[in-house]
Amino acid sequence: MKSVMRTASLLLALLMAPAWVRAEDPAAKPAGAKVSVPADPPYAAKPKGAVTFNKQIAPIVFANCAACHRAGEVAPFPLLSFRDVQKRDVQVAMVTKDRVMPPWKAEPGYGDFCDARRLTNEQIGLIQQWVDDGSPEGDPKDMPDAPKFTEGWQLGPPDMLLKMPEAYTVVAEGRDVYRCFVIPIPITEDKYVSAVEYRPGNRKVVHHALLFLDSLGQARKKDEADPGPGFASFGGLGFIPTGGLGGWAPGSMPRPMPEGTAKMVKKGSDLVIQVHFHPTGKEESEQSQVGLYFSKEAPKRTLGALTLRSRQMNIAPGDAAYKVKDSTTTTIDMEAVGIIPHAHLLAKDIKCNATLPGGTVQPLIWIKDWDFNWQGSYQYAKPVKLPKGTKIEMEFTYDNSAANPRNPSKPPKRVTWGEQTTDEMAICWVQVMPANESDAFALKLAAGRSVFGGGEGGNLRDIIKDAIKKFDEDGDGKLNEAERAKALEYWRKLREAKTGPDK
Repeated sequence: MKSVMRTASLLLALLMAPAWVRAEDPAAKPAGAKVSVPADPPYAAKPKGAVTFNKQIAPIVFANCAACHRAGEVAPFPLLSFRDVQKRDVQVAMVTKDRVMPPWKAEPGYGDFCDARRLTNEQIGLIQQWVDDGSPEGDPKDMPDAPKFTEGWQLGPPDMLLKMPEAYTVVAEGRDVYRCFVIPIPITEDKYVSAVEYRPGNRKVVHHALLFLDSLGQARKKDEADPGPGFASFGGLGFIPTGGLGGWAPGSMPRPMPEGTAKMVKKGSDLVIQVHFHPTGKEESEQSQVGLYFSKEAPKRTLGALTLRSRQMNIAPGDAAYKVKDSTTTTIDMEAVGIIPHAHLLAKDIKCNATLPGGTVQPLIWIKDWDFNWQGSYQYAKPVKLPKGTKIEMEFTYDNSAANPRNPSKPPKRVTWGEQTTDEMAICWVQVMPANESDAFALKLAAGRSVFGGGEGGNLRDIIKDAIKKFDEDGDGKLNEAERAKALEYWRKLREAKTGPDK
């Protein structure tokens, strides 16, 4: 059993977040101090009739809405002209006022992120006044040029193009679908990937996608056991990935990895695409593509992930403010380049802060209205410095009351950790690089320790139970010598897939 415990620890030390990111941090604040939110003054009303679509509203819509609200994209209707917006003016005013649209969950002042889609008070006020004043079109001379979107590969022709082996049919009605698709990567030697671009074949039905690597053939077996294209998945993948290549959501733009970094893809690996499909009301077909861009040299910087999580969850029915916490402390100087929180349907508030050695609080992210349907990875505009001795803390709050409209159980039922829709999770990956590359190995060790973490997270007993369940072939509740050998061989292969046989 000690061998299993040590191997489980090694396994978890090698787990990484499923996306790489780039990243600007707000000014850190003294411990206990209220974070200063960047000034966003209230809207000052303009003279009646002064706000027109052509002069004020079109620039807002083109910059923040048109990327998704155009032909072939995920949004259900276009917003590319005065007529498009005018016939939905009340709806546009309502969803922007309530900050339902554009979909951006991170609060301002708690991390400065790339591609932020949050409207200012001025922009929201202009839309409200425009509708209140009768939605005038305005002078045609004031109309800006319609936005132009790059067709084809945003990063240029990829070095390798991977495509789902066959199209998947999304049914017209019903619940959202989560499915994994396995694509062999035809390389004859290990390669370093410096950029990845995902292109959905039918953007109307793809809510988001995550890209994983599997060099052990685990996903292939699950694919073979499922009669349809790919295999069903929700929350978890049903296997342990040996790496990750990022993800995609509507409005996100592909970016090269931070300078000097790359992700190794071992020969014989499969790309596994986990896609969240959203039915549109009619049957749809989808066949995604992924472009890989290879680096000509080995990376000079190391990417890793600190994992904060808790499996100690027991949310009583009716509890509207159940909290889960975890923390980890940096053992070397690091730079955070992104953050990925993850929970299911009951989560309502997610917060992650870093307390620096001098007591200064550095906010990493705060989501006050978590929505499972709009989760993703958040990329900082520039790296956030986390000196050695920084304590990183997460706090997730859940609402299991009948008043929660997202509660899947009517009436509410007791909820624990798990991978099903009606279960819950609490995970926050902080994606990091060592400030000094000489600390690369120490970063890997820190990533492993963070899986177990402090506070309520990192329940080793659950990890051991999972190991026994996977390899206990005779069902006696423990691992005999032969079963332990299989477990050790599996984790040895997983370790090599992550780090190479010499690491």
